[in-house]
Amino acid sequence: MKQIPLIALLLMAGCTVGPDYQRPDAPTGAAFKETAAAPPGWKLGTPGDTIPKGAWWSIYHDPVLDGLETQVALSNQNIKSFEAQYAQALAITDEARSQELPTVGLSAGVTRSRSGSSGGGSSGVSSTGLGGGSRGARTVYTAEGTASWDLDLWGRIRRQVESDQAGADVSAADLANATLSAQETLANDYFQLRGQDAQTKLLADTVKADQEALRITQNQYDAGTAAPSDVAQAQTQLASAQAQLIAAGVTRQQFEHAIAVLTGVPPSALTLPPGTLATEVPVAPPGLPSALLERRPDIAAAERAMAEQNALIGVAVAAYYPDISLSADYGFEGNPIGKLFRAANRIWSLGANATETLFDGGERSAAVRAAQASYDSSVATYRQTVLTAFQQVEDELSDLRILQQQAGAEDAAVRAAQHSLDIALNEYRAGTVAYTTVVTAQTALLGNQQSALTVQQSRLVASATLVAALGGGWSQEALAAK
Repeated sequence: MKQIPLIALLLMAGCTVGPDYQRPDAPTGAAFKETAAAPPGWKLGTPGDTIPKGAWWSIYHDPVLDGLETQVALSNQNIKSFEAQYAQALAITDEARSQELPTVGLSAGVTRSRSGSSGGGSSGVSSTGLGGGSRGARTVYTAEGTASWDLDLWGRIRRQVESDQAGADVSAADLANATLSAQETLANDYFQLRGQDAQTKLLADTVKADQEALRITQNQYDAGTAAPSDVAQAQTQLASAQAQLIAAGVTRQQFEHAIAVLTGVPPSALTLPPGTLATEVPVAPPGLPSALLERRPDIAAAERAMAEQNALIGVAVAAYYPDISLSADYGFEGNPIGKLFRAANRIWSLGANATETLFDGGERSAAVRAAQASYDSSVATYRQTVLTAFQQVEDELSDLRILQQQAGAEDAAVRAAQHSLDIALNEYRAGTVAYTTVVTAQTALLGNQQSALTVQQSRLVASATLVAALGGGWSQEALAAK
């Protein structure tokens, strides 16, 4: 038992080579440009992607959207793929962690052998065991337990486990990012589908108005107060509106098909009845803190990737040090098998092994440089991910502000165009203007109404995109929960 203090001494002397992970700084500001002045500087990121985001889409108060969004995490096949990758990463981590423990085995066997005679004649030795008719043959039974243990004095295995664990965290963040991305895409597709519903209703109303205009013009022509060209123009205006109404169905069906795939069902299995486009657009509160970017799972994935690559530097550095392992065997060997497990048949061995590479032509130093370069690359990727996140948030905040201003201008344009059309129709009925004046007013009104709907749809899409850019929500209280 004198070996126990030696083993304990070796374990106590063990260390973990390579740099311990320290999260690098990332370029951030205290607030966003659209909400407050952002001072320059660098800030340590603390990923909060594990904070439950909840049903963020409920801010739009649309039961149909709520039902569709709940199906994304359950049935979306891209998310299922990321779930499988995360499960694989966890298994790889467990596989690496198993190397920290001893390996224990058990073996049993039987061997029959014969050695040559030392003399020219018969030795006269009778055989025992299996097939006793063979002279000089011998049968040996064995039952043996084995154990081996890599002491990992320099932390090579521990660094590998650290790297694999960080890799599993990357997979978890990738899964969260894929889920959030699919939810965002579905919300955007849904708002565009509802935008097409609004366009369809607008065009249907336009067709009815054009049919009425054609009826009036036809009556005036029959009465001899309108020219044939007026009737032709009214027919053209009606046919054009009808063609646009038919074309709107093409885009709507494409969005419906996309939504079906996002929810994990064939396009033929999903039919969404026409609905209305939301009129209220949720907006972010003023003074939005940039710390909410820490909820973004893509930033968390980039940060965990740095930890993964940093640990691999330690794995590469550990190759400079000798690999020390212990081994032990204990068992029985003898014949016959019925008397095998006796003290006289006991066999055992203890051993220690150390291996060290004396010359490798610079392989290990090159491996360390490669690991360091890979880590440096991950740092740059992390910082670029943060910068891109800030850009995306700033884009959506400015889009919402500008689109809100545009919506006001479009509403005014629609009111003015409607008033202009009313005047043109009255003047045409009075015979003071040509029908071309009515056609021009109708075209202007339809164009402004379509633009107003497009702006409203864009505002809703920008709102959903902003939610995703902020990591799935705007609640500061949720950050404290981590």
